[in-house]
Amino acid sequence: MTTEQYPKDGSTQSSENAMPDDDHILAHDVDEEPVEANRRVFEGGLLKFVTLLAIAYSAFHLYTLNIAPLETWSFRIVHIAGALVLGFILYAGARFVSAEEGPARHRWTTWIGAVALLPALYALYQTYSFYQMVQGGTVRIPVELETWQFGWPLLAATATGIIMSWFHQRDRARFSVPDLVLIVCSVAVAAYFLVVYNTSMRMSTGTSFAPIGISFAAIAGTALIMELTRRVAGMALVVIGLVFLIYVFAGPYLPGFLGYPGLSVQRFFSQVYTDAGILGPTTAVSSTYIILFIIFAAFLQASKVGDYFVNFAFAAAGRSRGGPAKVAIFASGLMGMINGTSAGNVVSTGSLTIPLMKKVGYSKKSAGAVEAAASTGGQIMPPIMGAGAFIMAEITGIPYTEIAIAAIIPAILYFASVYFMVDFEAKKLGMRGMREDELPNLKRLAKQAYLFVPIVILIVALFQGYSVIRAGTLATVSAAVVSWISPHKMGIASILRALEIASYMAIQIIVVCAAAGVIVGVISLTGVGARFSVLLLDVAAASNLLALVFAMFISILLGMGMPTTAAYAVAASVVAPGLVQLGIEPLTAHFFVFYFAVVSAITPPVALASYAAAGISGANAMETSVASFRIGIAAFIVPFMFFYNGALLMEAEWLEIARALVTATFGVYILSGGVLGWFARVSAPWSTRILLIVAALMMIEGGGWTDLGGIGLAVLAFFMQRQRALGMATA
Repeated sequence: MTTEQYPKDGSTQSSENAMPDDDHILAHDVDEEPVEANRRVFEGGLLKFVTLLAIAYSAFHLYTLNIAPLETWSFRIVHIAGALVLGFILYAGARFVSAEEGPARHRWTTWIGAVALLPALYALYQTYSFYQMVQGGTVRIPVELETWQFGWPLLAATATGIIMSWFHQRDRARFSVPDLVLIVCSVAVAAYFLVVYNTSMRMSTGTSFAPIGISFAAIAGTALIMELTRRVAGMALVVIGLVFLIYVFAGPYLPGFLGYPGLSVQRFFSQVYTDAGILGPTTAVSSTYIILFIIFAAFLQASKVGDYFVNFAFAAAGRSRGGPAKVAIFASGLMGMINGTSAGNVVSTGSLTIPLMKKVGYSKKSAGAVEAAASTGGQIMPPIMGAGAFIMAEITGIPYTEIAIAAIIPAILYFASVYFMVDFEAKKLGMRGMREDELPNLKRLAKQAYLFVPIVILIVALFQGYSVIRAGTLATVSAAVVSWISPHKMGIASILRALEIASYMAIQIIVVCAAAGVIVGVISLTGVGARFSVLLLDVAAASNLLALVFAMFISILLGMGMPTTAAYAVAASVVAPGLVQLGIEPLTAHFFVFYFAVVSAITPPVALASYAAAGISGANAMETSVASFRIGIAAFIVPFMFFYNGALLMEAEWLEIARALVTATFGVYILSGGVLGWFARVSAPWSTRILLIVAALMMIEGGGWTDLGGIGLAVLAFFMQRQRALGMATA
């Protein structure tokens, strides 16, 4: 991303350097995907090959979702295999060499990788042999053949390829032989499952009659998924996944409620690569809704709608106190809703908004914290909600439209809280807004309001009863059509570029969903989720509130360091069933879990969104995460109010819903004043801040008497502040 007037260090270029016909347009390529530190950048023929592969992967999903559907399990297997192949092509397992180190280090990894390629290719050849046998009428492939001719060669090649990739360091433009081994193994795993799962042998998974090859292929497939997850999402999810996998076999030796009879290696792995695990709800969502909306986001990116969103936000809100911070709230909310990752949204929009916030007076810490909190809020903004709404619909069976409607008031409260925090800090520090000559021309941008049409079409289609897939496809097509009357027309080249970008964007979230599927499989196959529910019921016997606090901590703990989709999927499997058993409505229980999975991105000590913002602002990462936690404090309070006031999730009469919205909005207003220490145009002492926070909690809770009590305390705090202001004026 580039800025015409404000470089990333926050300095200001002279107006003479701005393009005269640019009308002070600030955002350019705001949603361009950043090139990660471990991502290869190819050239020449290899670049063309990878580009064609990426375009084909996205086109395959559009074709199968809309024209010629595949059998469900086969479709999901190909979906995961494609992400693994593209992922191992693009993402290196170790750092790249520096210019001083020459073109390569540890050349022995190439030779060992070349040797490992032989058993990988042999295992792949055996899948073709199995296919011929099945076509010839073979009911069951011989155990010795599956074990020695397919299973052990596949595991040996997979293990060798993974270990060699950790040491294989080459130039960024060169491909890796160990990763070629992993690509062949990924194809072999998929090919085996496509052969086996299209026969009656599928029904034997999880029993002693299951073909031994399923277990070998599942072990290799799980290892490949975990390795690619390490490369694209870091170690947090991998470590949690490994802990759950260890639990499968350590369970019989554990005390208390964690203990269980145990599963054999063959029985567990013969089931984990089914719809009970990796091919289950998380992959069901990533292979349909998520990939489709990633393609939609890529089309918006190619048609420069992301730039328009940010520039429009600057033109509309940039003049107000602390303008860039308020722009960050609107722009990051819009972009975060679509791109499905808090940290990724910080990197894209924050590169523009954070330097501008620093320019008008925000500290480095506050600038990063505002961007992190706003980007995280995008994950709870309907109608798309990152991807959480689709996963919630898949897990609960609640219609997507009902979930999107229920999310409206909580999203309003969250963004209102962040806005009030920003505004109070701007008043407290005496900040200014941006000048007219520093901002895009609002009238000019208003004439391009038709660029919102794809979002409008998506919302209308969903609420007209179209399926999510059909609505998403219509919105994607409309993005291309609308671009033809905009300055950035999408031709064939742009459409192909959008399909290519979509594949690159999808890799991380697909492999993360698959890794989360492993954890979900462990939970369902071992019954640990049910045992956790019993523990939660025991806690609730003492206090429902204590049980909710316990569930909050578990949800945040499970979500730390993980992308939102994976965090919610895991927390929904562990925590939500226990909340439902407490008598909480499924929608309320899942929203409770979802909110805390989302805000784990700004919760110390592991706050991915805050750390990404600190990297841009130059502030201390831990200080930024504490500040973003404070700004997003409403997201830690409102979920508890779901339990006490169903009107916040639209589960009441309209009059009650309206009253809940008004009183809760006023509640987050005075909550912001109490947390920040600024109310009624003057700084507030601790006694008044505590009074405001208590009043806010009473207002958000939503009962008639609590509302009156909250209003009374707020009025008392107001008069205390007025007296304080008069005293300061006469002093």
